[in-house]
Amino acid sequence: MQPAIDITDLKFGWAGREPLLQIERLCIDRGERVFLTGASGSGKSTLLSLIGGVIQPGTGSIRIIGLAVNELRASERDRFRGEHLGFIFQMFNLIPYLTIRENVLLPLQFSPARRNRLDRMEPEHEAERLLSALGLVGAGPLSRPVMELSVGQQQRVAAARALIGRPDVLIADEPTSSLDADARENFLRLLMNECEDSGTTVLFVSHDRSLSPLFDRTLALGDLNGATPPASC
Repeated sequence: MQPAIDITDLKFGWAGREPLLQIERLCIDRGERVFLTGASGSGKSTLLSLIGGVIQPGTGSIRIIGLAVNELRASERDRFRGEHLGFIFQMFNLIPYLTIRENVLLPLQFSPARRNRLDRMEPEHEAERLLSALGLVGAGPLSRPVMELSVGQQQRVAAARALIGRPDVLIADEPTSSLDADARENFLRLLMNECEDSGTTVLFVSHDRSLSPLFDRTLALGDLNGATPPASC
């Protein structure tokens, strides 16, 4: 089986600047849960954007579930991202004028493939199941505006949105930075349980190394840059 993420000979730098990322090899197995850490400004979010096909590398190959996303046209990358990747952002990026339910269901509007993975389950029922599994309690009707929720509740809505339709890879960029330690660990345990049940690979970026024991493997971006890290692929 092809790895979930397989990066070789990657080089990326912003125009007019020295290369920010130079990664000889980064390989993540399917179903693996990887914790990626690094100093501020080291390129963690940039690497996630490269993996998601939002930006393109200068050189090298980025293969996601066997497909070289850096060789796709922009429209093809958009389609691939919608069908196979889920994102949880640091600021959640929820749509303020949509309800709780509408925010969770949003990816299905852009990806028939994700809708089809629900089999015969109604999308609304899957949204409710995910929110419950991720610990959203006391939020009231799911028809409420999402911005009426607390930060912790919004975080769970963002996670449910990323996971609906069982994406192959979940990418999380500092999504727990605004929560206290107990809330962070509780949320991550619920998230990992859901990903394990669906077989979703997790690449989780954070500066908080205390979370790393919850993952299968920890990688430091500083060690990846210009070096060949141990790989499980």
